[in-house]
Amino acid sequence: MKSLRFASAEALVSNAQVTRENLPNVAYNLYPLLFKASYLLEQGEVIHDLLENWPLAEFNLGNLLGPTADCPEDLSTRACKICLEACLVGLKDYVLNDSPTYTKRLRTANLTGIQDVEVQLCKCQTSLGRWGRTGLLARLCFDLLVELQRRPFNPSILDMGIDVFINFFVTEGNYECALQALMVRCHSPLKVRCVAFRADSLGLKKLFYMLRLVEPDSLEKLEIVHNVHMEMEHLQVLLNHLDFPRLVSLTLPARAFNVRRLQGEDESLLTTIGEKLSRMSQLTELSLAFSILTGRTRKLLSPLRTPLKTLDLSNCSLNYADMAYLANCLHAPHLEVLDLSGHNVVNLYPSTFFKLLSQASCTLRILTLEECNIEDRNLNMMIVGLTPCRKLQVFKFLGNPLSSQALKCLFNVFCQLPKMKYIEFPVPRDCYPDGVNYPLDDATLSKYDHQKYEKTREELHTILLQANREDIKASTPLFGSYDPDIQETSNELGAFLLQSFRDALENFTTALKKMN
Repeated sequence: MKSLRFASAEALVSNAQVTRENLPNVAYNLYPLLFKASYLLEQGEVIHDLLENWPLAEFNLGNLLGPTADCPEDLSTRACKICLEACLVGLKDYVLNDSPTYTKRLRTANLTGIQDVEVQLCKCQTSLGRWGRTGLLARLCFDLLVELQRRPFNPSILDMGIDVFINFFVTEGNYECALQALMVRCHSPLKVRCVAFRADSLGLKKLFYMLRLVEPDSLEKLEIVHNVHMEMEHLQVLLNHLDFPRLVSLTLPARAFNVRRLQGEDESLLTTIGEKLSRMSQLTELSLAFSILTGRTRKLLSPLRTPLKTLDLSNCSLNYADMAYLANCLHAPHLEVLDLSGHNVVNLYPSTFFKLLSQASCTLRILTLEECNIEDRNLNMMIVGLTPCRKLQVFKFLGNPLSSQALKCLFNVFCQLPKMKYIEFPVPRDCYPDGVNYPLDDATLSKYDHQKYEKTREELHTILLQANREDIKASTPLFGSYDPDIQETSNELGAFLLQSFRDALENFTTALKKMN
C-alpha cells in the first residue's frame, strides 16, 4: 500500500510545470521519492528535470525502482522507453546544467537494475531494451563532447567525472557509436563502465577490439552469442591477451567447441583453455550450448577451481564419460541452474544422470530437459529423481513425448515441491497424430489437436488449484521462451543470417566453377 508521502509525490509530479517551478525548494532526500512517482506515472519531463538537477552522489536505477516503504510496487521490470530516454538525456543535461543553486555531487549512475521482460506494464507499452540503451547512451556521450566544444570553456566541468554503469549490448548496427563512446571515455564527463557485455552479429576483429576498450578486468558477465563465429583457437587467443579476473558469467556461441575437429596434437588446446578459465576465480556460470564436447567435458571443466552454480551443456553431444564426470565432479553439489537439453539422459545414462540430480538436489533451482526423449516408461524414475529437489523453482521439459496422463502424474509431484513457481511442459504426445517422430520439426510442432490440448491444460491447472498451488505458472511456449535481446535485434539478426547464407552460396558457386 502506498504511503501518504508517495501519494503527495504523485500529486506533485502529475504537473510537470508545477514540479519544475518548485524543484529548487525540494529537500534532497525527497528526490528518490519524486523519481519513483514520476516513473510510475511516466512523467518523462519530470524525470528529466530530476536527473538534470540530481543533488545526491549516487543514482541507482534498480534501487530507486525497487520496493520501498512508501511504494512496495517493484517497477524494475518496466523498461519504459519514455522514462529511460528521459533518464539518459537528463544525465547528459546534468553535466551541461549551469544552475548555481547547488553543488554537483553526482559521481555514480548505475543503470544495470532494469529487467527486460516480455509484457511491459507501462502505459506507453514501448520498451527501450539493452541494445537500445547501449546505443542511446553512446550517442549521448559523444553528443555531450560536441556540445561542450561549442560552449565557452567551463573549468568546473573538467573536474566532473560520473561513472555510468551499464550492461552493454553491441551488434554491427550500433558498433560505431558504442566504439566512439568507449574511445572518448577519458575525455567525457560521462564515463561508460561496462558491468556486462553481450556481443551478437559481430566480426571477431571488432569483438576483440571492443573487449579491449570495455575494461575487461572489471567485467562481471560476458555473452558472445549466435552470429559470432568463434572457435576454440579464437577463444584461446582472446584468453591469452585479455584477463577477466572479476568475470562471474561466461556464455560462448554455438560450436565454439567442436572436439570432432581435434587432431591428436590439438588435444592440449582444451587443457590450455581450461587452465585459462581456472584463473577466473569468480566464474560460477558457464554456458556452452550447441558446442560439441563429446568425451572432453572433464578436460575442459576439471581445471576450474571455483564450483559452478550455472551450467548449460544443452545439445553438446555428451556421452557416458561426460555424464559420469558430471555426476562425480566438484560442481555437482553446487549447481543451481542446469540445462542438459538435447541429450537422451534418462534412457542412455540413467544411473549417472540420476546421481547428478541427487548430488544437486539440495541446491538446484532451475532444471531444463528439453527434447531429452523422456517417455511414459521413464515416469517413475523422473518422479524419484525430482522429489528430493526441494528447492526447484523452474522446470522446463518441452519436446518430450509424454502423454496427458504422465503429465498429470508429474504435476501432482510439482505441487509437492514447495519452491516451484514456473513450468514449461510439452504438448502431450496423444495430441499429435500417431507415428510422429521426436524431436518434432517446426512443421509438425504446431499440427496438434488444439481442443484436446486445451482440455489437458485445464486438467493440469485444476491439479494446481486443488493443491492450493495457484502460485505455480505453467505454459507451453512451442517455439521457446521469450528472449528480450533477440526480440529487440531480430531484424538485424535476420539480415545478418541472410547475408551469411548469400556468402555461403557465392563461395559454393565459386568452388564449383574452379572444379569445372
